[in-house]
Amino acid sequence: MATACEWKAKYRTAVFETNRRALSTEITDAENAIIARARELFQKTGGDVDLEREELDELLYTLQAFRSVLGKAAA
Repeated sequence: MATACEWKAKYRTAVFETNRRALSTEITDAENAIIARARELFQKTGGDVDLEREELDELLYTLQAFRSVLGKAAA
């Protein structure tokens, strides 16, 4: 179960990672935690849940863009 604190911590770790060798792994860990949290929220409803879903979607997109930019920089 990926709690809100868990996925947020993993996201922060990925975004602030300075070791290029560890960066891909940190991004993957954050993506997995975000996806797990989104699955937990799948059947829940309410304003707070909707806001968290939106946040998860945006952060997942951000991580994917981050990974893409890093891949281009390495080329």
